[in-house]
Amino acid sequence: MPLSQSKIVFITGASSGIGEACAIRFAREGYALILNARRKKRLDELARRLKNDFGVKVLKLVFDVRNKESVFSAIAALPEEWKNIDILINNAGLALGLSDLHEGDTQDWEQMIDTNVKGLLYVSKAVIPGMIERKKGHIINIGSIAGKETYLKGNVYCATKHAVDSLSKAMRMELLPHNIKVSLVNPGATQTEFSQVRFKGDTERADSIYKGYKPLTGDDIARCILFCAALPEHVNINDMLIMPTAQATAGLFNKKTE
Repeated sequence: MPLSQSKIVFITGASSGIGEACAIRFAREGYALILNARRKKRLDELARRLKNDFGVKVLKLVFDVRNKESVFSAIAALPEEWKNIDILINNAGLALGLSDLHEGDTQDWEQMIDTNVKGLLYVSKAVIPGMIERKKGHIINIGSIAGKETYLKGNVYCATKHAVDSLSKAMRMELLPHNIKVSLVNPGATQTEFSQVRFKGDTERADSIYKGYKPLTGDDIARCILFCAALPEHVNINDMLIMPTAQATAGLFNKKTE
């Protein structure tokens, strides 16, 4: 399908987890994809697979959403045929550490705040003016159960996801006159690289988080995101909270013991 006839979706943090699953789901439906991530090699491999498997157009943008100059320069330099972004999925984000506040690592705090909050702001600010000019668009922010409930030792990560919740509400109000939809998708326990990143490569500790029950997968969340994106123009999912059947709250699980 020619690019001019495809809807364009821009996914940040697309090289793994929910972002990668979204890329696959949207490619299967024929969307043209702008894929952003820091890891060029993984992004190159994903783009190759999507082109081969689904025949879709893919544009790769390798930058860190924390870097304001890189964000604005990359999006300003988009080729003309890629500028009309229909859907922005603000997926890039991470958790680092799990400790009491007074024992926390300030570098971890800064990375979470810079990625989860400031990165989302930078990318949104760069993309929104084009949507306003065209009087259409859809922003889908990836929040978390951590943005609905604060859990023990999750302090700064929970604070960043509460910020995403609040920013999504603000965007929805401010973009209402411009016919731009804003959705917030909040996953519960989802087994991706999330816990491996949080525990800095401690695979045993990361895997223990998901023992005794069936967690969500990146594809489970991607299917919900696609559902939000594919609804008619007059329908918007403002806020979606998705949990495994075995999870009732941020910290309450029905775990089976062997």
